[in-house]
Amino acid sequence: MSAVSAPQPPVAAIKPHTVVSPNGNRVDDYYWLRDDSRSNPEVIAHLAAETAYADAMLAHTKPAQDILYSEIVARIKEDDSTVPYSEGGYWYYTRFEAGNEYPVHARRKGSMDAREEVLLDTNELAAGKVFYQASGLTVSDDGAQLAYAEDTTGRRQFVMRFKNLQTGEYWPEAIANVEAHAVWTADNLAVLYIEKDSVTLLGKRVRRHVLGTDPKRDALVYEERDDSFYLGLDRGRSGRYLYIGLSSTVSSEWRYAEASDPALRFKIVLPRERDHEYAVEDHDDEFVITSNWRAKNFRLLRCAIADAGDRAKWREWLAHRDDALIESATVLKDFVAINERSGGLRKIRIKHWNSGAESLLDFDESAYTAFVAATPEYVNDELRVIYTSMTTPASTFDVNIKTGARKLMKREPVLGDFDPSRYSTEFVFATARDGARVPVSLVYRADIKLDGTAPLYQYGYGSYGASMDPTFCATRLSLIDRGVVYALAHIRGGEELGRVWYESGRQLHKANSFTDFIDVTDFLVNQGYAAKDKVVAQGGSAGGLLMGAIINMAPGKYHAIVADVPFVDVVTTMLDETIPLTTNEFDEWGNPMHKVFYDYMLGYSPYDNVTAQAYPSMLVTTGLHDSQVQYFEPAKWVAKLRTLKTDSHPLLFHVNMEAGHGGKSGRFQRYREVAMEYGFLFDQLGIAVAPIQYAQIEDAGQHGSEVNNAP
Repeated sequence: MSAVSAPQPPVAAIKPHTVVSPNGNRVDDYYWLRDDSRSNPEVIAHLAAETAYADAMLAHTKPAQDILYSEIVARIKEDDSTVPYSEGGYWYYTRFEAGNEYPVHARRKGSMDAREEVLLDTNELAAGKVFYQASGLTVSDDGAQLAYAEDTTGRRQFVMRFKNLQTGEYWPEAIANVEAHAVWTADNLAVLYIEKDSVTLLGKRVRRHVLGTDPKRDALVYEERDDSFYLGLDRGRSGRYLYIGLSSTVSSEWRYAEASDPALRFKIVLPRERDHEYAVEDHDDEFVITSNWRAKNFRLLRCAIADAGDRAKWREWLAHRDDALIESATVLKDFVAINERSGGLRKIRIKHWNSGAESLLDFDESAYTAFVAATPEYVNDELRVIYTSMTTPASTFDVNIKTGARKLMKREPVLGDFDPSRYSTEFVFATARDGARVPVSLVYRADIKLDGTAPLYQYGYGSYGASMDPTFCATRLSLIDRGVVYALAHIRGGEELGRVWYESGRQLHKANSFTDFIDVTDFLVNQGYAAKDKVVAQGGSAGGLLMGAIINMAPGKYHAIVADVPFVDVVTTMLDETIPLTTNEFDEWGNPMHKVFYDYMLGYSPYDNVTAQAYPSMLVTTGLHDSQVQYFEPAKWVAKLRTLKTDSHPLLFHVNMEAGHGGKSGRFQRYREVAMEYGFLFDQLGIAVAPIQYAQIEDAGQHGSEVNNAP
């Protein structure tokens, strides 16, 4: 494209605005791009111009995007279904029909040979809507009523609706601005749901709704006044208790009530206190408590339900370990299944209720992810397990805990001529600048030469204690099959190596996340996994913050980046408590009303640290209705980058005007966005995209994973 014919990027007007803080005022030239109503003509026109510019600059990649999209969706089995699970005398499952974007939720009574009953056909509900998501489907104990929540904007402001499964008719009431999940009371007549604050979108109140009544009269069950806590609802597997769970970054509190109690008299398990996180499940007349009380990586304790409020009566049942993090516990009648993380990997530990004996479920691959899947039946000898690795598609097993027998229920299909022996995976450690050993998961074609010439696609997140596991992704094959090495950097801020790994990557240690990612890049280049001039990186949301930080700190190490829905205006956002999520996250990032946090956050905030230097090629995406990271953060960031950057590399900003944080809602629609991002990166790397012609790799067996020997 010649300089004469090349489209010109939009230039945002400069309108100085003072952002006031007790620790110093700052001038924000692009604050005007914030429009909470999402209706300001000038703002909408600017966002439309940015998207039009991005589309024009990517137009020459459209043939490549079409090839990528076609091969991605060609790997997906259109008429697919989930593995059925048993609950309350029914087998529940979700299936997809060829040609449709949305799932059909269904069940069969007694066995899978019985007549199908359709709970919801979301293709019908989504008809005529540009965005649709149905979530939180839950059926009453008698199997007669369905509660579900739907979102038609992508902003996660759900509307609760109800369906009579006996007649097929919908109840007339609709409850707006709620969280997606509700729980039924034991009388099958009412649900508890969470009402959101209309401004912050935080869950604030638990209300009780009786079917067939006016939601305006719904009784208040509980109200949370501390905006640093998230609010949740649950019902134990035994069905006996309803739970109200409250959690902040470093504290939690649980309340419980008999599901059959008409008065719903909730009691506190243990009052909240800073730096104590716990969760409870009931077993007969005891609670099983997962707690970090005197146990940084958590431990399991037991106590009589009547004694739960007296921590002196809690009895240790599974001890704390410095080398293993307990993530969660699934309590069944005869055993407890624990999702633990040790050696950087997610594993499953079984502990028997009566004997106390415990053991890990063993798997054959050296790097994998295994976790407990939906096992709703409280009395059950079998545990449903999901197993996957970088080369093994997600595999669902039913494991008989008494006999040890394992039955493969389903391995996610990958259509075409997918052959796992074509690929190699590694789990290695990079040494960070302060000596920390950072885990890295790698996958690549078994026939490529690791001689320092390959392109590298590096992904990271590193926030909220969220661990990024080495799992299979069929979409990723479109990169790997074209010679790209894929690296997943398990940087500090996640919990891959336990709670300390998380705490050393948050608040006043947040910079470790960024330097870890950069140090992983250097390690992979120095070890010959990649060429130093062919490194691209991607991250989304808090991972978008990561992208913004690394290109300010080490722009020359990255040829191109993709930043999806990036959190880049850290200080201004965290100063504004009206913005969704702000108050909940003071313990994650720090409260900038306090000078020590203000100064530290200002030192890394991507928006505040844009300077006059050369930056990599960049593709930035957002959704206009995003409630997690508001669209105006990346909009302002891009505007400032355009003004200050000294290079001629493309800077593209694509705004989805009809979606939120998760992008488009359809099953296949979102792959258009993936194809666009891959097309951009291939273009920047100079890799021509043509349909792939596969050939058998004669010596692949010695490099590839022994998938046939997987569990």
